[in-house]
Amino acid sequence: MAKCKNIIHVIQSNMDGFSKGQKRIAAYILENYDKAAFMTASRLGSLAGVSESTVVRFAFELGYDGYPNMQRALQEMIRSRLTSTQRIQAAGDIFSGQDVLPAVIQSDIDKLRLMSSQANQSEFDRVVDKLMGCRHIYIFGVRSSSFVAGYLNFYMHLLRENVTLVQSSAAGEIFEQLLRIGPGDVMLAISFPRYSKVTINTVKFARDRGASVVAITDNASSPIYQLSDAALLAPCEMISFVDSMVAPLSLMNALVVTISNRVEKDISTTFSELETIWNEYGVFGRMDDE
Repeated sequence: MAKCKNIIHVIQSNMDGFSKGQKRIAAYILENYDKAAFMTASRLGSLAGVSESTVVRFAFELGYDGYPNMQRALQEMIRSRLTSTQRIQAAGDIFSGQDVLPAVIQSDIDKLRLMSSQANQSEFDRVVDKLMGCRHIYIFGVRSSSFVAGYLNFYMHLLRENVTLVQSSAAGEIFEQLLRIGPGDVMLAISFPRYSKVTINTVKFARDRGASVVAITDNASSPIYQLSDAALLAPCEMISFVDSMVAPLSLMNALVVTISNRVEKDISTTFSELETIWNEYGVFGRMDDE
């Protein structure tokens, strides 16, 4: 069966060929796909009235390499559709019977490992080249992505001139801030589910003005990935109504460190001057001040 198709469509199309147990799993997923996407195979089997091994075989029947890949396909399908209420309900199933602290930390560790294993070094280098060689960088992200954008902007301002953090207050004001964007500039857009229409429209505006678009997003089906000239992917885990930005922030760190290495002499001069200013105006406290 084709894995590229919508998993729900695949299940519906092949319902007649399933065994009795597989039909139970299929029926449960069709009715509760928003919850099933975040369940273990054991939990899904229990609720569907079948064994865990039957759930695993069902995943293979659909054409997946195993249950985790089927689960990931479900998650990718629904992440941009879930309301905050549905996210909270799903979280109850994800963390049922677990201590939340270690479960959340382990989830973040898993996403970092996934990003590391799937990292595309050549695409990463291409993005760095674009950021180093452009006339002006415009950094943009809304909602929870705005904090990632602000974090990157803080350090990029120290590394090079002509960096603008586009503020996402009102749509009209966004376009006013981008009035002079054009050829030779880069729009670095950050977007994770649920994908904001504001970000999509802003990226389209930048492209129409002739700017190059670099996307920081979670997968190749993301709307801004489709509009980008280069893109870096970082998994963004949905934890209840909260978006875990651990992996995206780690990716930002890699960008900042790589660019700082490229401009090592310039950055040393910059920080030497900053240290003088910080000391003169008492910006940072000292241990012996207490």
